[in-house]
Amino acid sequence: MYFKVANVSQLTGFDEIIDVRTPAEFAEDHIPGAINCPVLDDEERIRVGTLYKQESPFAARKVGAALVAKNIARHIEERFHDRPKSWKPLIYCWRGGQRSGAMAIVLAQVGWNAHQLGGGYKTYRHQVLEELAERPAAFNFRVLCGPTGSGKSRLLEALEAAGHQVLDLESLARHRGSVLGLLPRQSQPSQKGFDSQLALQLRQLDPERPVYIEAESKKIGQIALPDALFKAMHQGECLRLEVPLAERVRFLLEDYDFYVAEPERLLEQLNFLKNVHSRAQLDSWAELVRGGRFDQLVQELLEQHYDPLYHRSQGNHYQRLDQALDIRLPNLSPAVLATTARALPH
Repeated sequence: MYFKVANVSQLTGFDEIIDVRTPAEFAEDHIPGAINCPVLDDEERIRVGTLYKQESPFAARKVGAALVAKNIARHIEERFHDRPKSWKPLIYCWRGGQRSGAMAIVLAQVGWNAHQLGGGYKTYRHQVLEELAERPAAFNFRVLCGPTGSGKSRLLEALEAAGHQVLDLESLARHRGSVLGLLPRQSQPSQKGFDSQLALQLRQLDPERPVYIEAESKKIGQIALPDALFKAMHQGECLRLEVPLAERVRFLLEDYDFYVAEPERLLEQLNFLKNVHSRAQLDSWAELVRGGRFDQLVQELLEQHYDPLYHRSQGNHYQRLDQALDIRLPNLSPAVLATTARALPH
C-alpha cells in the first residue's frame, strides 16, 4: 500500500482534510474543516452505479476509473499544485474504500504524506453519535429560561462577549425555535450537519466551567436535540428572565422585522397554528397583519399563545426551575444585557 491509514482520533494531525465524496454527500454533512474534492460528482456517481446494476461491475469500473482519474488530475492541477512536499493530507470517502483509496494512492505517489481515514465518514459519524450520547453529562449547564421575547438569545451573545462559556443551539440550528423561528433566506442544516457542529462545540468547552445555554424544546425547527443533551439541560441550574410585556413586544418587532417587511410570509407562518387556535382567531390575527397593526398582533400572540405554552412546558421539564435565579431586566438594550452578563458568575 502506497499510503498510510489514520483513525478518527488523529483528525487534528493533518494539514488538510479532503472529502472525496459527491457534493450532495458533502452538503449533508462532512468533517468540520474538510474541503470537497469529489472523485465522482453527483451525476457521475449515478451513471457508474447504474452501469454496475444494469450491465456489469466490470463495465462500471472501466467508466468509473476514467472519471476518477480525470477528476483527481483536475484537483491536483487546480487545488493542490502549490502544496509543498511536506504537505500531509487526510482523505476520506463514505467507508474508506476505493474513492478515497484512489486519491490517496495518487497523492502518495506524487510524494506527499497522504493518509486515508480508516472506515471513512461512516466511522466518523459513529464517533459523533457516541460523543453526543456521552459528553453532555460532563457539563454544568446554566439554563436561561423565560417566555418568548425575554432576550435569551441576546443575553447568550452578551455572555459570550463577557468571556463566559456559551452553547448557542439556535445559532447552530439556524432557527429561533418557534413556529415563526425560521430565519429569512436561510435553510436549516441537515440533522447530521447539526450533530457534527454540536459535537465540535462540545469538544471545545471546558467541563470545569459552567456553560450557559438557552432553554429549548426537543426540536428546534426540524432539528432534534440529542437525548443526552436534552436530559443534561433539564438537570441544570435555571436563570429566569423577567422582562416587561411592552419591552418584549418592542424587542420582538425589532428582532423579527423581516416579517413586517414580508407580511405574506408572516401570514403563511401563522397558518401553522391552525391545530391549536380556532379559525376565527387566526382570521383575527390575519386582519391585524393586513392592517399593519403589528404591536397588537405581537402582544396577542404572546398573551394567548406563547406565554401559556411557556408556562405549561417549563415546569414539566426543568427540575430546578422553582430554585431559579430571577433576573429582572427593565429593558433589553445592549448596555443592560452587557451589565447583566458581567455580573453572572463564570
